[in-house]
Amino acid sequence: MVAKEARLSVVPGEAPEDFSLEMETGTGKTYVYIRTIAELNKKYGFRKFVIVVPSIAIREGVLTSLDLLKEHLRDLYDGLQFDYSVYDSRSLTRVRQFATASHLQILVMNIDAFTKDTNIINRPTDAMNGYAPIEFLRACRPIVIMDEPQNMESDLRKQAIASLNPLFKLRYSATHRDVKHLVYRLTPVDAYRLRLVKRVGVRGITQQHDLNLPYVEIKKITASSVDVTATAVINKLTAQ
Repeated sequence: MVAKEARLSVVPGEAPEDFSLEMETGTGKTYVYIRTIAELNKKYGFRKFVIVVPSIAIREGVLTSLDLLKEHLRDLYDGLQFDYSVYDSRSLTRVRQFATASHLQILVMNIDAFTKDTNIINRPTDAMNGYAPIEFLRACRPIVIMDEPQNMESDLRKQAIASLNPLFKLRYSATHRDVKHLVYRLTPVDAYRLRLVKRVGVRGITQQHDLNLPYVEIKKITASSVDVTATAVINKLTAQ
């Protein structure tokens, strides 16, 4: 896949915490960031990733992709061992597993599950030895993948993302509102040129020739010194 070059502008002495990746809708954004997780694990050893989504529908789509790509990733990355799960306030043991496992962990979370102090993830509980579940996530310094970050730009949602104490954030969208340190861009024109999206052909629906209607077409007229003849196409009513 080819993308337009994007320059990374960083203030001297300041490490960027957000990176934006712009991808046209329908070009495999979910696949790309799942592969990115595998690459970051392979090349740099990062093991803790949280995918934050703005809706239940997107969450279910991500989980389906992870399930379908499980064997594909293991084939590509020499039997890569990894676990993935969805955050569920009724099963906090998954948070503990995410934090303590020694191999690659992927946790999918809906943003609304941790935006309020009253959310279970933000409350100390005996099931987590008196700690709030989110404290286990913070301690990991996870890399946060933001799917459709333009839907997470309210102050409340920004604070929720920050509460995860991310090592850095990767923001994937086709319609960014706030582009931060753009590192990759796949425009609609790029997607069309690279045949990553469907091309639409338009055909007319104008009626050309209805054999049930009277029709006469003069194909050729020939004149001579004695007469004039014509070649014509005529619809003829037959017994059938």
